[in-house]
Amino acid sequence: MNQDTELVSWHNLDELLGPDCLRIASYNIHRCAGTDGRTDAARVAGIIDEIGCDTIGLQEVASDQDGRHDSVQLDYLAERTHMQAIPGHTIVNHTGHFGNALLTRRPVLAVRQHDLSVPQREPRGAIEADLDIDGLVVRVFVTHLGLRPGERRYQVRKMLDLLHDVPPERPVIVLGDINEWLPIGRPLRWLHGLLGQAPAERSFPARWPIFALDRVWVRPYWALLAFGTHRTAGARIASDHLPVKAIIAAKVGAERDGGVHRPNRRRVPRTKERNAL
Repeated sequence: MNQDTELVSWHNLDELLGPDCLRIASYNIHRCAGTDGRTDAARVAGIIDEIGCDTIGLQEVASDQDGRHDSVQLDYLAERTHMQAIPGHTIVNHTGHFGNALLTRRPVLAVRQHDLSVPQREPRGAIEADLDIDGLVVRVFVTHLGLRPGERRYQVRKMLDLLHDVPPERPVIVLGDINEWLPIGRPLRWLHGLLGQAPAERSFPARWPIFALDRVWVRPYWALLAFGTHRTAGARIASDHLPVKAIIAAKVGAERDGGVHRPNRRRVPRTKERNAL
């Protein structure tokens, strides 16, 4: 899609639609370390403002040395963007402590944390949050999957189990850095099979994006009104990923199906611990 056309479409919809539509994004901020080698949380906060969404799932948010997410970086981003911060699972490796987070201006009704870790690999997790979108409860999952194919297969199986437990009438959004390089990889096919085909736009690496690593799935799928990669000069420098953003008509999606979602009938795997890898 032509970027100018996409931005015109986004701005037109944003001005036309009311608060019953959710503006949501996924952004791997790379601990606020930019492609120019500088770590600058103010610059990332500026990109979040630029995106124009009221809810953003973040990946690679730096924590303090105790691995806690009430760190200066997350607090700073929440304060600068006037959003509530929900911290997620912490990853600890040679580069320090970091993990997922959710920033939102919407009322938060409930939060659940899920461990998606694979033994001997970096800890991974998912945030599951119920948000009040103009009177409708929408469930949002934020995650960051592992670097190895076996990890991702295991983690997506765990995610599928969580998604199978969501009431069918409940709108669902799954977003994050999926780290799946192959467009026909099994984790993507499994998620598409349950939630419908997610749009794919290149978001990594930020300067010259080649891979669509950052995704947004919506159930019901017809509630997704707009999707795109946020490509600006500042976004190409602020992190090694570009943000992706979506406009979702939550109420329209629920009402169109009479409050009941009829999912794609393709089979998707349930978690099997012994065969996970």
